Amino acid sequence: MNAFVFPGQGAQFPGMGLDAYNSSKKIKQLFEEADDILGFDLSKIMFHGSEEELKQTKVTQPAIFLHSIAELYLNENDVNPSLVAGHSLGEFSALVANKSMSFSDGLKLVSIRALAMQKACENNKGGMAAILGLDDKIIEETCESFQGYVVAANFNCPGQVVISGNFNDVKSICEKFNELGARRSLILPVSGAFHSQLMKDAQDELSEAINNINFQNPTCPIYQNVNGKPESEIRKIKINLINQLTSPVKWTQSVENMLNDGANSFTEFGPGKVLCGLIKKVDREVKVQSAF
Repeated sequence: MNAFVFPGQGAQFPGMGLDAYNSSKKIKQLFEEADDILGFDLSKIMFHGSEEELKQTKVTQPAIFLHSIAELYLNENDVNPSLVAGHSLGEFSALVANKSMSFSDGLKLVSIRALAMQKACENNKGGMAAILGLDDKIIEETCESFQGYVVAANFNCPGQVVISGNFNDVKSICEKFNELGARRSLILPVSGAFHSQLMKDAQDELSEAINNINFQNPTCPIYQNVNGKPESEIRKIKINLINQLTSPVKWTQSVENMLNDGANSFTEFGPGKVLCGLIKKVDREVKVQSAF
């Protein structure tokens, strides 16, 4: 069974998407459509912008989504997915891959999500940190008992969990994790506390937009971030997509469940190969590849 997976924020790089753009007239039209929908020249920033320009949330999220779908369309005649999943933002790309939503609706939602998250970041001084080399349960329990607001936000693979919360609390709890034996506690260069309650305002804004989009019955299940389980019912897909902004990304659990359900190959669509590496840390033997 073929699993298609899609990366989230952090996979961007200068020049992203240019090879795909130059490879096909259809893909050029896709980039032009994206620029029209967004009302600014996203393509130009992707191809020629600086790292700082690409780090702007309103740019980063649509850029990764567009890059992922461009690669998907370049490979659409080769093989169809039996399962799909996306890491955080990548869940929107996955929903295009299984035909739950159109490219244009997906891009509109991603843009609304990015702007709402940016606004939430400006209203709350949040931060995130990667904790390496500790058991997931220890990290969760330490966050729960900590005097401040910090939560486990991304379960990326065994031994790698990202925490999220008030910036000063994140800095303080990293010292605690180091005392508990973490191999490393690394403050991440992000502007907010993603996948925590500090994104509640953004969640409310995104909820309205999602409920106004026309979803279709998916061609295959999507393993969603909020619980790592497969879903094919539109109503539940929408609920999970809305809850994703303030809930942890259960990527480890998603990969484990896809493997248990028969996935024997994973193809990553989008910039970089981050998910390929994370999947290999869950199962060293499974076949993983980048689409482009």
